[in-house]
Amino acid sequence: MKKQIHNLKEMEVYRKDLRNNSTSAEAFLWNHLKGSKLYGRKFRRQHSIEHYIVDFYCPSEKLIVELDGQIHLNNTADEYDRKREMDLENLGFTVIRYENKMVFDFLPSVLKDISDHFKIKE
Repeated sequence: MKKQIHNLKEMEVYRKDLRNNSTSAEAFLWNHLKGSKLYGRKFRRQHSIEHYIVDFYCPSEKLIVELDGQIHLNNTADEYDRKREMDLENLGFTVIRYENKMVFDFLPSVLKDISDHFKIKE
């Protein structure tokens, strides 16, 4: 039997809280990902995988998109992010990261980079 790793029940409250308190960068990018707007790919926001909650997840591509704000700009957070990314990649996911500022200043490039990670563009 395959182990359940997605949206574990014990993570539900945390996922909901994060969805209800999105950063402005997350809300901005979500407007361009929701409703399968990017090459028909469905994205989920604040999706949990094991005990991690990722900003955006595209199931068909096993692709995780993370946005980094000021909170990520210190050694402790950087170390945690690296371990988290390695754990998720060891589970077979691809993790890509963008600074919040990039989402606002270079949205077309960010969307292109995300779509460049799709196996096949339709």
